[in-house]
Amino acid sequence: MTVALRFRSGALRHLPIEDWSATPTSDELTVLRSITGPVLDLGCGPGRLVTALAEMGTPALGVDASPVAIDTARRFGAPVLQRSVFDTLPGEGRWSTVLLFDGNVGIGGDPVSLLRRLSRLLAHAGRAVVEVDPPGSATETSHARLERDGEVSDWFPWACVGADDLDALADQAGLRRRSWWPIGGRWFAILERAAAA
Repeated sequence: MTVALRFRSGALRHLPIEDWSATPTSDELTVLRSITGPVLDLGCGPGRLVTALAEMGTPALGVDASPVAIDTARRFGAPVLQRSVFDTLPGEGRWSTVLLFDGNVGIGGDPVSLLRRLSRLLAHAGRAVVEVDPPGSATETSHARLERDGEVSDWFPWACVGADDLDALADQAGLRRRSWWPIGGRWFAILERAAAA
């Protein structure tokens, strides 16, 4: 099954939809083993990361707006909530780690607003693990839709963030990048509140 994200500009990005339902890769497990709980996974999809964290003994909660994703996650026993990441969430200001994997930094089409939201969810010394596109990739804020086998979704606000632009976006949100973690061809940034520097 081929699923693509098409931007209004016409740009097309193929999505690894089958990976989002698969068990975490060894690289993802390496990242998950390095973090401390409690963990909040924003845009958790079918809950694969939350399930893996639970199996490691790390308390975690997933949040996703998609009822299909949430139903799937619950069938696997993952602790999840069906909500927008901008809704009121449990434990605001007390999460040790917040995750934005799989390009979810694009949620809402406004990365600065999303990163500000992330900052409010973190505990004072908490950290976020944010996946972005590799260096040299363009940052684009637009509307996009999903396309699959002739079916198309409604347009929704979405963004893609390149690694080269993350520091400036994080700064506007009151965050700073503590480090980069490139692993398996993917780029993760470890962010913390600027006041924690």
